[in-house]
Amino acid sequence: MKLNERSVAHYATCDSPPDKTGFLFKKGERNTAYHRRWFILKGNMFFYFEERESREPIGVIVLEGCTVELCESAEEFAFAIKFDCAKARVYKLAAESQMAMESWVKALSRASFDYMRLVVKELERQLAEIQDAAGAGGQQGRPKPSRRNQDEVQLISGSFKENGVTWSKPPAASANGSVDTAPSCVTWDVCTDSGVAAGCGGDGGRAPPVPPRRLGASLESPVSPDTCCFSKLHDWYGREVEELRAQWLQSQ
Repeated sequence: MKLNERSVAHYATCDSPPDKTGFLFKKGERNTAYHRRWFILKGNMFFYFEERESREPIGVIVLEGCTVELCESAEEFAFAIKFDCAKARVYKLAAESQMAMESWVKALSRASFDYMRLVVKELERQLAEIQDAAGAGGQQGRPKPSRRNQDEVQLISGSFKENGVTWSKPPAASANGSVDTAPSCVTWDVCTDSGVAAGCGGDGGRAPPVPPRRLGASLESPVSPDTCCFSKLHDWYGREVEELRAQWLQSQ
């Protein structure tokens, strides 16, 4: 696989946060001795520098199609990166401690896209199980109908009373299949000053009576008495407007 050297070098030293950094001992390909190098792991790309302050990496290992496993070596805490291809190079590395070795092996093993693909599939499977369980639980314990749904059921099943008005249910078919042609009626069970009034609205003929006035309610203005008539009330509130208009005309 060919890589653009400038792009790779920029990615290695850019401000994007690395997944892991630290010193490791790397075994050379020609010189089989171990050399201390600074390593940076970003995604599935494993960069190594000659020094920590180096501005460009001296190499990169693409962690795809490989396995990370412990290996026998003269160096302590050694592990190797092996690829599936028979002729591929085996990278041997060594950490400074047992804890550092385990941390690097774990991070490198999880860096490939193949591993991320397996993780995503497992998460999708778990999510599907949770959704199936939630769906089964929702069918067993359905929520109770709200007040609005109860009112709708009551309206369909029969008459109901709202704000003092009794509404009768619509005409229904009889046993012999005929339909009652009587108009739907609204019965007004409201009390007026003269008693109880009842009638039919809409197509029923007689119009409903005027709704009753609340007890103790008064249409008189609290400021000006004897203003229960709308015309008197209108004239009383219009006096101030007339006075202001007269003052304005005088000032012109």
